[in-house]
Amino acid sequence: MRATTTGLRAFGALCALLLATAACTSHDGSASAPGSGARTGTGPAPGTDAAKGGDGTGGDASVPLTAPQLERAALATGDLPGYQVLAGKSALAPTGQPVADKAACRPLADAMGAEPDARATHTVSRGLGSLDDLGLAVSVSLSSYSVDDAEELIGGLEAAVAACGAGFRATLDGRSTTYRDVKAVPFAARGGDRTVSWTAVAADEGAVSPVHLVVVGRGATVARFTAFDLAGGKPPRVPGAVVVRQLAKIARQVAG
Repeated sequence: MRATTTGLRAFGALCALLLATAACTSHDGSASAPGSGARTGTGPAPGTDAAKGGDGTGGDASVPLTAPQLERAALATGDLPGYQVLAGKSALAPTGQPVADKAACRPLADAMGAEPDARATHTVSRGLGSLDDLGLAVSVSLSSYSVDDAEELIGGLEAAVAACGAGFRATLDGRSTTYRDVKAVPFAARGGDRTVSWTAVAADEGAVSPVHLVVVGRGATVARFTAFDLAGGKPPRVPGAVVVRQLAKIARQVAG
């Protein structure tokens, strides 16, 4: 799914508007390598949790995954019918962590950066482009923490969503964006221990873009999902199938 020039311009503008280091995974057509268990067909790969009908339970989820384990747990092309999975940071993406103008909203600004926060020991990211719902893009990142830090991260996000409904301003590389209408939204993440989900609208100089974020903790692993619409046609939502499949791969990696 090679982006057109118009698509790349829209993607670059959206990255700048959202200050979304994490969301701006490469959309230059470089698909993730199938070596992590992916295949090119549309059904579940042999030996995967979906193929076996299991959920990959087992192992000790409180032990942080290593960087190679996170790479193996990350989604790859072939894991999900109807999506292409891309790896590598886009050259259009900003760098660093956005800084919120309100201390209470800092966890929400951090969630848009390269890592959910600085306590992550390892982070890997993927970008998903929907082949069926054109314009829908989903960023997925996996980070390793201590269990205590992972729980504190989720708790901090819940508190920030509750405190920042009126919005906040975030700054990165000298550019500022206002996030308004911050609202908690229900999201059931089967396979996770604790989930926080919210929507917001990014606004800057007349340009606006709705965004949906879901952060799921499973033991010492935190999975972060960000959905946005490159076409700007409708409010985006993180697809449940993406979350279920990603959590299943994490569980399988934990189980060994």
